Amino acid sequence: MRTGGRISAATEILRDVLERHQPIKIAIRDWGKRARYAGSKDRAWVSGLVLDALRKRNSIAHHMGHDDPRALVLGALRIAWDWNARDIEQACYDDHGPTPLTNDERSRLILAPDPSAAPHVQGDFPEWMTPYMQRVFGPEAVIEAQAMAVRADVDLRVNTLKADAEKAALPLKSVKAEPSRLLKNAYHIPARDPTEREDSIEGIPAFSKGWVEVQDAGSQIAAAAANAKADEQVMDYCAGGGGKTLALAAQMEGKGQIHAYDIDGKRLSALIPRLKRSGAHNVQLVHPSEGNSLEPLVGQMDLVFVDAPCTGTGTWRRRPDSKWRIKPAQLEKRMQDQREILQAAATYVKPGGRLLYATCSFLIEEDEDRVAEFLAGNPAFTERDAAEAAIASGALTAHGASVVRKFRGPTGSVRLTPRRAGTDGFFFALLERRM
Repeated sequence: MRTGGRISAATEILRDVLERHQPIKIAIRDWGKRARYAGSKDRAWVSGLVLDALRKRNSIAHHMGHDDPRALVLGALRIAWDWNARDIEQACYDDHGPTPLTNDERSRLILAPDPSAAPHVQGDFPEWMTPYMQRVFGPEAVIEAQAMAVRADVDLRVNTLKADAEKAALPLKSVKAEPSRLLKNAYHIPARDPTEREDSIEGIPAFSKGWVEVQDAGSQIAAAAANAKADEQVMDYCAGGGGKTLALAAQMEGKGQIHAYDIDGKRLSALIPRLKRSGAHNVQLVHPSEGNSLEPLVGQMDLVFVDAPCTGTGTWRRRPDSKWRIKPAQLEKRMQDQREILQAAATYVKPGGRLLYATCSFLIEEDEDRVAEFLAGNPAFTERDAAEAAIASGALTAHGASVVRKFRGPTGSVRLTPRRAGTDGFFFALLERRM
């Protein structure tokens, strides 16, 4: 495809997302079905441009004076990809390219970004979230948000049930993986240029053999803070796709027992092939259709891990379309879900046991507020130092230990962000039941 045709395709996809309210993955997939002539490089180029237009939607719309799909795509070439106006205009004359630039578009494409724009414009987040961003990040809200408006890196966790970092090193060279700066048994793949096709992790033998799993480093650090032991009884209360379950199983060296539960039985069932690939034999799936199957576990768990449903603000780099769908009502709903889940999960913790609460959100309303509210109503529990617990696991490098200590809150909880740690936005707090 010529460049102009690619620009037109990106505009078409973005129109499906913004005007027809299609999820971005479906919009890109449907375009791919229609565009059988498009090669893998074309698809990577087009999808990369669409995602970057969404990541920087506010700042692009402000720069271009419009927020329609055409303006966002042309503006993304200028602002996100640093193209000059002449190259953008030239592409408009390619076969199947967009219509030529208007005088207004041409003049805007040569302007520098506006340094006086409002915080939600410079930081590319919904305007209604401004007080929430300022509450958690203060004067650094814009800088933190800008770090969430770029392409995300990929992190891999080495499955120590089957391999170690040294064994995984050679096969991971094919995907240009580097040793993680944060974790000992992990690798890091820097984000590619948005016009390039990413290497498929699932296609390498190390993945099919179960040597590695894709898992953000922030999520791996939260799992480390749980510090599951080989002889413990553990519950992953919101197991979802099973990333934390697999990480906990590796910590436990395949011993003890993990009870993986999720209210969504379909997501839980999807964990079965991952368990087989990982070699974890100490995991028992507790399906929601099995009625009272959790009752025998009340008060029996050494550790309950709660990766609570949340707004997912910490994953904006990977899911930029979700940034613009979040509404105040959704936040309120998630906060109520978190209240109920924490209360329910706590019943399974035995005296002396631990409860690890985590979210992939950076909002205080979903994080510290929920923990403080829970502790106020549950005097049997007290908060411990989650940063030191993660370090005590032995999973972190010296640099990783310094990062979690630096971003430990006053009560011991930890908040990581792309700017602070190079991870997704992640929060975790460690609670202990005293009686």
